[in-house]
Amino acid sequence: MNPAANYTNHLANETSPYLLQHAHQPVDWYPWGAEALTRARREQRPILLSIGYSACHWCHVMAHESFDDPEVAAVMNRHFVNVKVDREERPDLDRIYQAAHSLLTGRPGGWPLTVFLTPDRQVPFFAGTYFPRHARGGLPGFVELLESVAAAWRERREDIEQQNAAVLDALARFSRPVPATALPPLRLVDEGIHQLVRQFDPRHGGFGAAPKFPQPTALALLREHARLRDDARIREQVDFTLAQMGRGGLFDQVGGGFCRYATDARWMIPHFEKMLYDNALLLGLYAQAFRDTGDPLFRRVAEATADWAIREMQLPGGGFASSLDADSEGEEGRFYLWTREEVERLLPESLYRPFARHYGLDRRPNFEGRWYPHTFVPVEEIARELDLAPEEVETRLQAARARLFAARERRVRPARDDKVLTSWNALMIEGLVQAATHLERPDYLAAARRAMDFLRTTLWRDGRLLATWKDGRAHLPAYLDDHAFLAAAGLALLEQGWDPDLFAFVETLVETLLARFQAAEGGFWFTADDHEPLLQRPMPVHDEALPAGNGVAVRVLVRLGHLLGRSDWLEAAERALTALGGAMAALPSACPTLLQALYAYHRPARSLVLRGRPEAVAAWRRAVARLAPPHTTCLPIPEPATGLPPALAERRPTGPVTAWLCEGTTCLPPFTHLDALLTELRAAPRA
Repeated sequence: MNPAANYTNHLANETSPYLLQHAHQPVDWYPWGAEALTRARREQRPILLSIGYSACHWCHVMAHESFDDPEVAAVMNRHFVNVKVDREERPDLDRIYQAAHSLLTGRPGGWPLTVFLTPDRQVPFFAGTYFPRHARGGLPGFVELLESVAAAWRERREDIEQQNAAVLDALARFSRPVPATALPPLRLVDEGIHQLVRQFDPRHGGFGAAPKFPQPTALALLREHARLRDDARIREQVDFTLAQMGRGGLFDQVGGGFCRYATDARWMIPHFEKMLYDNALLLGLYAQAFRDTGDPLFRRVAEATADWAIREMQLPGGGFASSLDADSEGEEGRFYLWTREEVERLLPESLYRPFARHYGLDRRPNFEGRWYPHTFVPVEEIARELDLAPEEVETRLQAARARLFAARERRVRPARDDKVLTSWNALMIEGLVQAATHLERPDYLAAARRAMDFLRTTLWRDGRLLATWKDGRAHLPAYLDDHAFLAAAGLALLEQGWDPDLFAFVETLVETLLARFQAAEGGFWFTADDHEPLLQRPMPVHDEALPAGNGVAVRVLVRLGHLLGRSDWLEAAERALTALGGAMAALPSACPTLLQALYAYHRPARSLVLRGRPEAVAAWRRAVARLAPPHTTCLPIPEPATGLPPALAERRPTGPVTAWLCEGTTCLPPFTHLDALLTELRAAPRA
C-alpha cells in the first residue's frame, strides 16, 4: 500500500497477499497468533482487530486513508495491539466476529470489519466496518473513534465486562443451533421454496432489491425442485434470472467471469471484484441450464466463465487463485470501462453499430462518465434494425468482444490474490466437471483434474488437510468447508472415471469429517476438535456466499452412504439433519443447501454403477449424462478395476457393460442393454 515506507511490521513473513499489503505500514500490525494475544494480555491493552481481504475496495480505501497515515498509526499503536486478519485464510475468526458485530450493532457486517476485543478472552466490546479518516456521512472520524474506545476501556471497564457477559451468552446460543425433536419433514423443503419465490424480482430476476447478489445456492435449490417436480413456473423464474445476469453487467461481457454483486437491481453495475467461489458456483448452474434448455446464451456464459477461470486464475501448478481486485490504477472498475471514442477506434463500423446498440454506447454513460457493457437491446431487435440475420449479429458481437478483449489485455490489470484456498478450489473443480459434462468440453475436465492433483499433493500433509497455500507454503488447519467441498469435488470427478486413489482420498475426507468435526448430538462444527481455542465454535447452518458446510457434508454422506451401503454414514446424515432441524425450520429459505440435503435423505438418490469394457462404459456414461436424470450418482468403472470397496467389487459385469441402478437400498435387476437403462432413467423420479 505504501511502498515508500521503510518500516516493516510483524506481517512481513505472512503468505496472504492481503496481509502483505499492510506489512510496511506504520501501524504495528500483528497476524492473529500467540505473539499478539500474549502481548495484549501482558500489557492489558485491548486488541484492534481489522478483518478484510485483498480484493476489497473499501478495505483499500480505509488502508489509504488511515493505516498509511503516520498520525493515525501512532494513535493505534499507543492504545491497542493491532491485529490484521485475512478473512479468506481465517473464516473461523471472520464468522465469529461478524456475528459479534451483528449483536453489538444490530446491523449486518461486511469488510473491512473493525472490532475492539478485550485482551484476556478476545471478547468484542465495540464493532463497526469502514470508518473514514475524518468524520462524514454520519460516521465518526477514525482517530476520534480510537480515542473514544481507548477512553471507554480505561474509564468504563465495569460496563464493558457486563456487556461482555451478554455477548458471550448470545454467541453461545448462536454457535449451537437448537436441535429438532425428530428428523425434519419433507414439507420444510416446500416452505423454503415458497419463501424464496415470494422474494423473487419478476422485473429483473433474482431476489430482493439492490445491492443484488446472485445467490447461486438458492437458484440451485429452485432448479433442482423444478426438475424433480416439473414445476414450469419456478423453472421460468430460474432461467429468467440466469438470463438477466448473463446479459447484464454482473457478468464481464468482454472477458468472462462474474463480479461479486450488482450495486443496482438491474444487474448493470457491479462491485468489480471477481471471486473464485462465485464463478465456481455460477459455472455449474449455467452448464446445467444449457443442458436443460439448449439456450446458446447459457452455453456462452458458462464457457466464458470456465475460460476466464482457466486463463486468468489457474496457476502453473494447477491450483486456482482466489480473486481479482476491484481496483486498478487506483480506481474501482477502471480495467473494465470504455470511452466511446476508444471503442470507435477499435471497431469498424460494421462491428461498432451492433455493439453500440447491444451494449448501450448509444446511450448516456452508465458509470462515472464512461461505459460499462450491459445488454440493453436484444439481438433480434438489432437484426431487424440492420436488416441482418440474428446469427450474423451474434457473429459480429463476438468479433467485437474479441477485439475489445485484446485491447483490454494491454491495460494495467487488477491485482490477483494468488493464494490457493482448498474450499474455493474444490468448488471450482466441481463447477468445471459440470461444465465438462454438459458442454462436452474435455479440456475443462483436464483443468479440474489438475486442480485436484495439486490439492492432493500440496495441501494434504501427514494425514491432515490444510486450508491455504501460497509460494510453496501450505499452512493453517483445514475447516469443515475444506473437507466437505473437497469430498464433493472428488465424487464429481469419480463420476467421470474411476480412480482408486482418489476414491480412497474421498473416503478419508469423509471419515475425517465424522471423527474430527462431528458434534456428539449431530451436525458438524466449522473447526476440528484440535483447532486452537476461540471465543466460539461455530456450526454453520445458513448459506452465505458459500454453501453451508453442513449441507454439503450431509449430501455427500447421503450419496455415498447409499452408493456404498454405508449405514453409519446415513445415520450420521440423519443425526445432522435432526440436530440442525430447529434452525432450518426457523428460516428455511436461508438454508438452500441443507434443504437439498434434506430432500436427498427423504427421497434417496438413485445410484448407477457401470462396469465393463472401457470404451463401452464411456459410451454408456455419455448417454446417461446427456439424459442427465436428476438426483442420480453415476460411477463408471472400466475393467479391470482395482481398489473397489466391497459394495462395488461384488458387482461383476456379465457382458460388454453391466449397469446396476438403485434407489436408496432398493436395486433393480442388472441392465445389459443401454436402451432399457435409458428408458428406466427417463421414468419420473418420485417427487
